[in-house]
Amino acid sequence: MLTWIIIILLVLWLLGYFGPNVFSGIPRSGNVVHTLLVIAVILIVLRLLGVV
Repeated sequence: MLTWIIIILLVLWLLGYFGPNVFSGIPRSGNVVHTLLVIAVILIVLRLLGVV
C-alpha cells in the first residue's frame, strides 16, 4: 500500500513539474510540487528504515 502511495506522489510530482511545459492546459503548481516531493522522500526514508 505504501509503495502505491509513493508511486502516486512521484507521478503527481513529475506531472506538476513537467506538465506545464508539455501541456499548456496544466497550470503551474509552485509549492505543491515541492510538497509532494518532500512527502514522497519522507515515505521512502521511513520505508527504508522499516518504521512504516
